[in-house]
Amino acid sequence: MIVLGWILEYCLVPMAKPADVSTKRLISLAPDNWVRWVTQIPDLVASEILNSEFQWISRESDVLIRVQNPQGEEFLVLNELQLRYSDKMPRRMRAYTGLAEEKYDLPTYPVLINILKSTNAEIPTTYRSNVAGLQARQDYRVINLWEVDVNIAFQQPLPSLLPFVPILKGGEDESTIREALQILRADEQLNQLETVLAFFATFVLETALVQEIMRWDMAVLRESPWYQEILREGQARGEALGEARGEARGEARGEARGEARGEARGQRQGIISSIETSLEVKFGSNGLELMPQIAQISDLERLKEILRDIITANTLEELRQLL
Repeated sequence: MIVLGWILEYCLVPMAKPADVSTKRLISLAPDNWVRWVTQIPDLVASEILNSEFQWISRESDVLIRVQNPQGEEFLVLNELQLRYSDKMPRRMRAYTGLAEEKYDLPTYPVLINILKSTNAEIPTTYRSNVAGLQARQDYRVINLWEVDVNIAFQQPLPSLLPFVPILKGGEDESTIREALQILRADEQLNQLETVLAFFATFVLETALVQEIMRWDMAVLRESPWYQEILREGQARGEALGEARGEARGEARGEARGEARGEARGQRQGIISSIETSLEVKFGSNGLELMPQIAQISDLERLKEILRDIITANTLEELRQLL
């Protein structure tokens, strides 16, 4: 799973003018309403969005917010967004909570927000361990967006949820998606989120209908931060692999040709990685059934074409036909 890694941190769209549609940017649109919603504690005030990078581990938690209740007590709200739930998250939530409390010397309220449904099993809200009688426990709140009533995005209001409208409960309706789009386009602070809305709309509507609603070519969808994060992750892996293989061959053989070959192979591996991630995001584990067939393809342009097809295909069967 890409996590947000990905998903969920998020990202700058490589346009002429970079559009900041990071998770931090989303939440900062209405931070007070956001922290009240995720904690279900009324009258909280978000005083500061903090640096959530922890020096001890190579990880940046999505958004860490210092809040204050009416009694003047301060604590942190840790927001961890995941594209799909992973069974590693309970342990991670324990780690992130502890690191936040150590860095800022404040109690922490951790929240795990899962964007897309990946399991029918109940998602745990507690981490527990017991080693030779010594016990550790970390509770955290879980919010599954597919269980969240879409009306919350419009009524509270929670503009941070508008790009996710298609995957919220009751949000798959065309008229509801159009309403969310109108709100995004009418606000200069929100209109950069249109491509994120379009991306999630492809999970519930036909591609042609998404094109009609958005009134632009699906090439614009590829500028979505979520799509770019998939692509960027694969490219980064490919470049690193290519450099490592190329340098090793160059040093061992003293040939520039070794480096070039390494980079080419690394680039292919990077695209393969992006395809695998995209298949899982769009079609779940069933999409990964296509990987043995795709892994046999060596032509880079064909692989890039497949990556584009995954984003615009409506169903797994349609993708099979394209292959």
